[in-house]
This record gives sequence, C-alpha cells and structure tokens, in this order.
Amino acid sequence: MFDLRIQEIPMPANDKHRNNLVAWIIDTLCLHRRRDENAADDGSFSPIHRILSEHLFNNPTKGYETRELAEDLGLTPAAIHHHFVRLVSAGLVSTSSGKGWKTYYLTGGSIAKAIENMKTRAGLIHSQRLELLNSEWNRGKNIEMKIELPPDGKPSASLRIKEWGPLEDGESELSRFMADCGLLGERPGKEINSDSISERLFRLMLKSGPPISIDEATKAVGGSKPRVGRILERFRLTGLVERVARTDRLSTALWSAMTTQFSRRGEDWMLKKGGFERLSVPVSILKSLKKNICTPETIEKALKDMEPKNQMLLLNLLGGRLPLGHRLVGQDLPVMKKKSMEDLNRILRRIEKVGVLIKSNSIKNQ
Repeated sequence: MFDLRIQEIPMPANDKHRNNLVAWIIDTLCLHRRRDENAADDGSFSPIHRILSEHLFNNPTKGYETRELAEDLGLTPAAIHHHFVRLVSAGLVSTSSGKGWKTYYLTGGSIAKAIENMKTRAGLIHSQRLELLNSEWNRGKNIEMKIELPPDGKPSASLRIKEWGPLEDGESELSRFMADCGLLGERPGKEINSDSISERLFRLMLKSGPPISIDEATKAVGGSKPRVGRILERFRLTGLVERVARTDRLSTALWSAMTTQFSRRGEDWMLKKGGFERLSVPVSILKSLKKNICTPETIEKALKDMEPKNQMLLLNLLGGRLPLGHRLVGQDLPVMKKKSMEDLNRILRRIEKVGVLIKSNSIKNQ
C-alpha cells in the first residue's frame, strides 16, 4: 500500500556533498527520526543512509536481498526488511519474489524514474483522497471577512499521502481520511476513532465560515484548551488549516484598547498619540468613554463610515491586538484542494531536483 510521509525542509546548503543530499532525502521522506543538529555525524552511518547511498543510488539497476545487505551492514535481515518496507510504501523501491528471498530494487532502475513514480502516485492519490471533502464541505458562501489579513505565519508543511483502504472497527470515512492526510499526526491512536475530539473539531471547521478561537473550539467539542490548541496546530502542519487574525472581532478589540488606554492615559493622550485627531475619530466615542457607557456596539456604529484599514491603524496606535483564530484554507473547496496540491508539488519538485544532484554526483565519482 502506498504510504508516503513528507516534510518540507529547506534545500541542502551544500548541494555538492553527496552525503548531505542523501540525508536530505531521508529527512524529507521521514524515513527515520530527525537527527539532533548537534550530533557528531551527519547521519551517513545510519542503516537507511547506507542502503540508499552505497547500494540503491550507487547501483540503481541491481536488485538486493535482505540477507545480502544484512551481512554487509552488520544488521539482521529483519532490520533491513523494515527499512525496505518504508521505501516500498513510499514508491521509491519495488520488490519481486523468486525461488528464494525477496529482491528489492530501485523502481524503474534509476533515481529519476523512482522519484517520478513516487511523484505521480502521490499526486493522484492525494487528489483522490481530497474528493471525500466534496460531501463534507458545508461552509456556505461569502465567508470572507470584511478585512482579510495574511495568515499568521505558515509552518513548514508536513503531509501524509496514503491510498484508500477498508475501514477498521471504530473508524469513519472522515477519521480515516484525516489519518491518511496527516491531520492526526504520526501515531493517531484513539483519535482515528469516529467522534474523537479531532474528528469533531475538523467537522466543526468544515461547516464554520469565520475563524474559530481556541475557546470557541473547546466549548464546542470538549476537551481541555491545551489539547484543542495542540490539535489545531497539528492541523496547520498539513497546510489544510491556517491561523489568521480575527478581524471580525475588530470592534471588540478597539473597545478593549480604548477603555484600557483611556483609564490609564486619559483624554489628551487618546486625542494625540492615540490617533483620534489624526484619524478623525467621532467625538461621540470619547463622550461614551467619559460616561463609562462605551460598548463594542457603540464603537462599531460610530466607526461604520471609517475605512477598515484606518480602523486597523487606530487599533495599532492604541496598542491593541486582534485575537487569532483557525479556519480551513481557501474560501471554497476548489481553492483548498488547489493549495494542498501546490504544497505537495512544491516538496516533490525539491525531491526531483535533489535526485538530479545525487545522480550527477554519482556520475562524477565513478
């Protein structure tokens, strides 16, 4: 079964050092745990590195048996088999059975063809898996906020592409999809069960237009705030969810900043350094602040004719901050699918480029 895990990692700084290139491939394909950056070696002595560098990439047209490599690497055939299983599921290696032991070989007999096979299968399977959202997407139309700001940072993508398989006990189609796309992390555990907190939270996002705060999510799906926060951040790693400023809460943020600064610094500061004179803020807001009757609704009504960008500038001058919320990427399902495919293809293009560099380095060393 095709099962590929990939993580977005910057291109290797030294693209002429073959060991660095192979190590980058291993890290990008999550073929073993990331090495400690303070480690004494560059990972070139690890079994998976030696299997790729000294054997598969060095002699791509040759087939290998686990017992043959076990003797060379000083490991058991079972340990070698474990590494080959990961390479086969990633689409880089194929296997054939003869009269004796299984033979493993680089798919297509070359680095380029092996990576091309992986790229083609990954793109097709990911596209097919995203089709499940056709029946689950229920966010409605016109879900864009009046003021749209860029996402609050974008973590390096961490994706899983796994082909469909029959459901097991306790799973639903959506929970299996979440596991197969990496939304449940590396080891889903009980979160893959139907009606888990992770599944309820993702269903909530599939029908919610505006961003959802951690407080709102916790109230809706249960669990603790730290746990819900960790789940949302895990969703972000897949590129299907983004964290954005809650500009739909702009009036509330302005009210909080105004009342705080008025009580601390007074009317004169509000007029000059607070931006009231500069941005021609209606005097009715100051009057309501003096009478202690100012509310978010009061501010929203008074500033209805002020351009959104000036409202954002006012909030900045007052030292206020907008709360953050999480939502699904894209204003509609086609946009979300397109962005997810772009994340996948961006990483696969890097893998292709590194594959070319490894091949050219191998030719030079011959």
